[in-house]
Amino acid sequence: MTNFFLETSWFIPVYGLIGAVLTLPWSMGVIRQTGPRPAAYFNLLMSFAAFLHGSIAFQSIWGNPPQQLILNWLQVADLNLTLAVEISPVSLGALEVVTVISLLTQIYALGYMEKDWSLARFYGLMGFFEAALGGITISDSLLLSYGLLEGLTLSTYLLVGFWYAQPLVVTAARDAFLTKRVGDIMLLMGVVALSSYGEGLDFSDLESWAETAPVAPLTATLLGLALIAGPTGKCAQFPLNLWLDEAMEGPNPAGIMRNSIVVSAGAYVLVKLQPVFTLSPIASDVLILIGTVTAIGASWMAIAQIDIKRTLSHSTSVYLGLVFIAVGLGQVDIAFILLCTHAIAKALLFMSIGSIILNTSNQNITEMGGLWAKMPATTSAFVVGSAGLIGLLPLGMFWTLQRWLNGSLHIPLWLMLILLFVNLLSAINLTRVFRLVFLGSTQPKTRRAPEAPWAMAFPMVTLTILTLLVPIVPIRWPFWLSLTAPLSEPDSPWLPFALPLLMASGVLGCVIGFTLPLNRSWARSSRVYIRFFQDLFAYDFYIAKIYDLTVVWAVATLSQLTDWVDRYIVDGAVNLVGFATFFSGNTLKYNISGQSQFYVLTILLGVAVLLWLTFSGQWSFILNYWSSILSQLY
Repeated sequence: MTNFFLETSWFIPVYGLIGAVLTLPWSMGVIRQTGPRPAAYFNLLMSFAAFLHGSIAFQSIWGNPPQQLILNWLQVADLNLTLAVEISPVSLGALEVVTVISLLTQIYALGYMEKDWSLARFYGLMGFFEAALGGITISDSLLLSYGLLEGLTLSTYLLVGFWYAQPLVVTAARDAFLTKRVGDIMLLMGVVALSSYGEGLDFSDLESWAETAPVAPLTATLLGLALIAGPTGKCAQFPLNLWLDEAMEGPNPAGIMRNSIVVSAGAYVLVKLQPVFTLSPIASDVLILIGTVTAIGASWMAIAQIDIKRTLSHSTSVYLGLVFIAVGLGQVDIAFILLCTHAIAKALLFMSIGSIILNTSNQNITEMGGLWAKMPATTSAFVVGSAGLIGLLPLGMFWTLQRWLNGSLHIPLWLMLILLFVNLLSAINLTRVFRLVFLGSTQPKTRRAPEAPWAMAFPMVTLTILTLLVPIVPIRWPFWLSLTAPLSEPDSPWLPFALPLLMASGVLGCVIGFTLPLNRSWARSSRVYIRFFQDLFAYDFYIAKIYDLTVVWAVATLSQLTDWVDRYIVDGAVNLVGFATFFSGNTLKYNISGQSQFYVLTILLGVAVLLWLTFSGQWSFILNYWSSILSQLY
C-alpha cells in the first residue's frame, strides 16, 4: 500500500488544483445561499489529503535512493522535451513543508478572513498557489519548473491584488508582477540557451553535464547570469527586492505563504541550478555579491521600519541573501537547511503579527504596546518565531549556522563577519518590535485586543511546536554525512571562536534591543544626522526614487518618442495619402461631363503621365548619351 502512495506522489500537487476547481461555484457566485465557507472546507479537505499522501510517501522514500518519473511531452526531429518528476527524500521533504504550511495557513485564514465575502475566491487562489509550489518541489525538469514559476507569479499577482478596490493594492500587485517579469524574461533566455547545449533539461543531469560541458567562458558567464536573474526576482534580492515590501498590501494569510515558502521556491530552483554556476567564477561571484548586498542592506531597511509587516518582509530578503551566498560558495546543503529553518520560523512570525493586526486594526508598531498579557498565545508565537531566526541555542537557526561553521567547509572571514552582522541586526530588530508591541503600557489602539480565535490560535500553537522541533533537521540532515570530515589543513585560525561569537552577537543584539531608547511619540528623530540615516534606511536607500529617475524615465521617454513618431510620422503619412485621394477625387468630380471621349482623353493623359514618370530617367540618359557622341564627332 505504501508503494502505491509513493508511486503516485507526483499527484500530490494536483490536490491543490482540485481544491481550487471545487471552489469555482462559490467564487463565481453560482452558489450564494450557503455563503463562501463551504468552498474553504473543500480546499482544506484537499490540502489535508495532500498532507496525508505526502507523509506516507515521505516515510516510504526515507533512506532509499531517488526515483524519477519521466513524461515525454514533445519530440520533433532532434528536439525532445520531457517533463521529469524526482521522488527523493529532499523533494518530498520540501513538499511536506509546503503542504504543512499551506494547510495551517488555510485554517488560519478561516479566522482572519471570516467576514470577507470573497473568501471563496481567496481559497481558490490559495489552492492554485499550493499546486504551483508543490509542483516546483518535486519537479526535476527546468522547463516544467519555469512554467510552474510563471503560475506562481500569476497567483502572487492575484493574491496581492485581492482587495482590488483599493488603488494602493492595485499598484502593489502591478509592481510585484512587473518586477518578477524582469527576472523571468532573462530566466527564459537562460532556459532556451541551456537547452541548446545539453541533451535534456533535467536538474539531475546538470552535474554530469557541467563536468563535460563544451561551453566557452563568456557563454558560461552569460548563461549563469541569465539563470540567476529569475531567482533574484522571486527571492526579492537586490535590485529586484522592493516588490516583497509592496506586496504586504495583500491579505496576511497570503503574506504568510509568500514570506515563507514562495520566496523559498525561487531559491529552491537556484539551488538545483548550482552545477551550472560552477562553469563560471563570475556567476558564482555575482551570486555572492547579490546575497551580500541584500543581506546587509535589507538588515538596515528592516530596523528602520515602523510597519510591522514591512519590517518582517525585509527580514525575509536578509535570510534569502544568505541562501544566495551559500549557493555561490557551492554549499547547497547549507542552503537547503537555511530555507527549511527560515520558512517555518517566518510563517510563525507572520501568523503572530496577523493576529495583532486583526485585533487592533493597526500595523504601526509605535501605536501598540502592552499586548503580552492580553494575547499570550500570540506573544509566545512571536517570541519562539523570533528566537528561531536568531542564532540562539537550542533553536533551529543556531544549529543551521553551527553546521555552517563547524570546520567541515571552507568559511572565509568576510562570511563570518556577514553572519555576525546579520544575526546582530536581526536580534536588535525583532527585540525592538517585541518591546513596542508587547511590552510597555497599553495604548489606545491596544486596550481592547482579545486573543485570536481558535482558527488562528491552533495554527500558531502548531507552528510554535514545529519551530521548537526544527533543530532536528540540521542535526539529522542525512546528506551532511559527506561533509562532516574537517578540513585537513584549516586555514581559518579564528574558526574555533566562530560559534561563541555568533551566540554572543545574538545575545548582544537582544541586549541592545532592550536597552535602545524608543520614544512612541515620534517616528522620526529631531536630530538631523540621525534623521538622515533613518530616512535613508526607511525609504530603502531611495531605490524606488533611483528607479524613477533612471529606468522609469527611460521607459517613459521612449514611450513618448514612439507615440510622437506614430502620431505625426506614421499617421501623418497615412493621413497624407488619404487627403491626396480625397482632394483628387473632389477635383475630378467637377470634370465629369458624361461624354465618353472626355473619359478616354483623361485616361490617356493619366497613362502618359505615368509613362513619363516611369521612363523620364531613361530618356534623360539616352539624350545625354547621344549628346556626348555628337560632341565627340563635331
